Amino acid sequence: MESNTISVTTVQTTPYTDQKAGTSGLRKKVSVFKQENYLENFVQSIFDSLKDDEVHTKSLVLSGDGRYYNDIAIQKIAKMAAARGFGKVVIGQNGLLSTPAVSAVIRQLNKEVEGSCTGGIVLTASHNPGGENNDFGIKFNSSNGGPALENLTDAFFSRSKEISEYKYAELPEINLTEIHQENPVQVEGYEHEFIAEVISSTDIYVSLLKSLFDFDSIKALMARSDFNFAYDGMSGVAGPYARTIFEEELGVPAENLYGCDPSPDFEGGHPDPNLTYAENLVKVMGVTIKGANVATDTTPDFGAAADGDADRNMVLGKGFFITPSDSLAIITANHGAISYMKDITGVARSMPTSGAVDIVAKELGIDVYETPTGWKFFGNLLDADKIVICGEESFGTGSNHIREKDGIWAVLAWLSIIAHKNSETTEGNLVSAEQIVRDHWKKFGRNYYSRYDYENLETETADKIFETLESKMEQFRNEEEGNVADIFEYTDSVDGSSSKNQGWRFMYKDGSRFIFRKSGTGSSGATIRIYLESYNKDNTELETAEALKNLSEKALEYCEINEISGREGPTVIT
Repeated sequence: MESNTISVTTVQTTPYTDQKAGTSGLRKKVSVFKQENYLENFVQSIFDSLKDDEVHTKSLVLSGDGRYYNDIAIQKIAKMAAARGFGKVVIGQNGLLSTPAVSAVIRQLNKEVEGSCTGGIVLTASHNPGGENNDFGIKFNSSNGGPALENLTDAFFSRSKEISEYKYAELPEINLTEIHQENPVQVEGYEHEFIAEVISSTDIYVSLLKSLFDFDSIKALMARSDFNFAYDGMSGVAGPYARTIFEEELGVPAENLYGCDPSPDFEGGHPDPNLTYAENLVKVMGVTIKGANVATDTTPDFGAAADGDADRNMVLGKGFFITPSDSLAIITANHGAISYMKDITGVARSMPTSGAVDIVAKELGIDVYETPTGWKFFGNLLDADKIVICGEESFGTGSNHIREKDGIWAVLAWLSIIAHKNSETTEGNLVSAEQIVRDHWKKFGRNYYSRYDYENLETETADKIFETLESKMEQFRNEEEGNVADIFEYTDSVDGSSSKNQGWRFMYKDGSRFIFRKSGTGSSGATIRIYLESYNKDNTELETAEALKNLSEKALEYCEINEISGREGPTVIT
């Protein structure tokens, strides 16, 4: 070995049995990832599952949402990437890249030099709390920029159960604070050099969004005296993007941007953009948790919040909550307001998401696809040009511009629609977000929708609840003609792969339904989500709780969740 060659160290290790990725990667408490070799085992399992020609000389994007332990993990993973034979790691400044930005960077690198980037490692636990005593996460995105499909994550898990060693190169620490390239180094065992490059966290992603949306028309909307916009980054990675896009590009006053300084523990908050956890924005926008309107004359006309890694969004009108299901349907119905989406081939939604977008798709004469929860299931449909827009009820919306859900994209889509609706109105006659929603309901009807989250249940308790549900399926089928009860299975229309046990469904002939699903995004225990939906064409002015009262009572009766768990009710109602 030459004297200036970086040596590679091999470390003996033993497997862990709990490294199976959930809906979007491996999420555990920080204390779990700090166990001896825990992080290294999982990363090596990812690298071992990739073929040499997918790795050697290739680039790997590596960044996260800035949560606690990200900086330490980045240094470790970069050293392991060098030892595995990657030619370059590409890292966002200060280790920060939103999940949508990671997808954009991967795709841009492969656009510049086809096949040059294998994918990326994203360090995030998304909407889960951060900090030393909370959650950390890691997931792999493939060369198309999207989350690894199940065949690959299954390979990671299989490898993690048999791993006996990992390797790292004795690299010096990478300076993450400055945009630069480290000096290239020769790594033991490889003929090519290895480079660590620190790039702007925002440039590639912001340039992409500017190519998609008419920023001039949105800027004109922002300049109106009768329109005011507020945004809450919830102390996650959305902050740098919000300051660049909303403040610098579109002229939003700095005082209207909240929580836009990324924090390792999200300033002690829970970075999940819903009516419970986005407490500050909900108050600013004049909305209560139960959805009542308490807006005043000074309340902003439109507002939005992001989760920790900026792939989820919540949008609010003045004193008015817009459900993610309605948001997806309304963006689809108004796709013509966004130039790059004028030609729309199809739309997809996750199975628990309401059927509101299905009604729009029928009107537009386009295909609609129903997938399991998890953005990875949209990837094949996007790559095959079967769909342009996709979304989930869990506050995720996106399009074919990348292969992840994209919170800021969704906000810009809404701002584009509001700008389009007001292109010929005079100041003082604003067509508001609420009016856009209500006009949509008048045309298409309203899918009343709600989700109950029972968080941090004991695994044994959750299992008993699902056993109870299965035992009552036949009873439900026999209760009323046309009733259907099943367990949702999905067959991918592109590659034929199958995914089972994706939701326990109880459906009435009129389309009303209640669904149960165990979430795969938690770091410990079990979270059960209950989805309630009822369609009404003629009466769209009911309160959601009133419209869903009977359905809610039936769902809780069937699952016996309060009796079995000892809970009085859900942790979160959306």
